[in-house]
Amino acid sequence: MTADPSALGAELEAALVRELHQMYAWENRVRFANKLRPAVLALSDAAARLGRWVSATRTLELSRPLVAARPWPEVAAVLLHEMAHQYVDEVLGAREETAHGETFRRVCEERGIDARAAGAPIVEAGADAAELDRVLERIRKLLALAGSPNQHEAEMAMRKAHELMLRHNIEKAAAAADLGYEVRHVGDPEKRVTRVEVDVMCLLVEYFFVKVIRVPVYLPRLGRSGAVYELAGTRANLEMALHVHAFLLATAERLWRENRSDRRVKSGRDRLSYQSGVIRGFREKLSAERVDLEGTGLVWVGDRRLEDFYRARHPRITSRTRTVRVDGAHAAGREAGRTVVLHKPVEASGGGGGGGRLLPG
Repeated sequence: MTADPSALGAELEAALVRELHQMYAWENRVRFANKLRPAVLALSDAAARLGRWVSATRTLELSRPLVAARPWPEVAAVLLHEMAHQYVDEVLGAREETAHGETFRRVCEERGIDARAAGAPIVEAGADAAELDRVLERIRKLLALAGSPNQHEAEMAMRKAHELMLRHNIEKAAAAADLGYEVRHVGDPEKRVTRVEVDVMCLLVEYFFVKVIRVPVYLPRLGRSGAVYELAGTRANLEMALHVHAFLLATAERLWRENRSDRRVKSGRDRLSYQSGVIRGFREKLSAERVDLEGTGLVWVGDRRLEDFYRARHPRITSRTRTVRVDGAHAAGREAGRTVVLHKPVEASGGGGGGGRLLPG
């Protein structure tokens, strides 16, 4: 008989349930002002149903296959969804509506909760999605041109891609269009974050129209916690940001291997300093392009609705400052980074899964 891949030992499952209780208590305090009476948390063997609130027994059930095998952000989304059901039922007493009626949707919207809670992010179909696909296709073609061996042609193609992204986002923001924000998760929660990853995430926030935050996750099979990055934005911007993330990490590694002989690189311990310099140099290049584009009237002032979406999802946000060690290796990396041309196509797929996610359950 084949072992159930979602099964955990008794000790790991007990630790998992404790983690769920802690998350329930935290979310009750932060999102529901401690108005929820603690519910009974239970795991069920149901595979088709991710979770449910059982009013008669005051039980909040989560699918055991979900919590044991799926990425933790999906588990958190389902738990919050069921807590919203409990709030509508016990606090607001709105029992005359359908389960996902107007009151439920309003409670979710006010608290940054996914009212669909299907686990993995859902991509909406329709006219807006079709338009985003067209934008992605145009960017894909420009980035394909940016892979040209002709440096001038490559630079011009990358600049045009930058201009197209900026113009599209400015026009959408000005039109107050319903952009349908989504989230993706990136990173390996079992590893410590590096300064290079931090630099890439800062660059994505500044130039690629997404919001980024480091969020905690729980690893049921290891019985310990980790963290990943959550990116929020429109589907088109998320696809682009995921591409840029993977491209820059790979490019920084390639340039490090190719330039180990640079006299400013003292030893292998300079690797992160050099790669951080690559990202900083590329960021300076994008900054210069953005200044040039501002001269044409394209000025990005931000997206208030994305900020609201981000703040609703994360009611309590803390920030940290860090110091950057600038040495010879970092300077060498910056020089190399200023020559980087962003290229290769982004996928205009309708799956919304994105790339680069390394998030074991």
